[in-house]
Amino acid sequence: MKIVKMNDVPKEPFVMPLFTGPDVTTQPLVTESKDLRVSIVNFGKGVRNKFHSHDGDQVLIITAGKGFVATEKEKKVVTVGEIVLSQAGEKHWHGAAEDSEFSHIVVT
Repeated sequence: MKIVKMNDVPKEPFVMPLFTGPDVTTQPLVTESKDLRVSIVNFGKGVRNKFHSHDGDQVLIITAGKGFVATEKEKKVVTVGEIVLSQAGEKHWHGAAEDSEFSHIVVT
């Protein structure tokens, strides 16, 4: 068994072409699992990722700020305490509102 305190995990720059800007960091929370990827992703104001999909389901647990999640058919505001499920193969994007930083735990 391993216990991780989220606030003790340092933020690492997370710069890649998937994002609309450079102000993104990640905090890997579960690094020893063969089956799960769990981390916190932190977005600067107005930064989001571009449309993408995953081979498996993705769960987002909103932990800070205000942001958006969107599919090709809809766009919704999300805030702290909300949980989002994107099913395998569903094209979507998520990220910060223009006036707010935004963080979520991602589980894939």
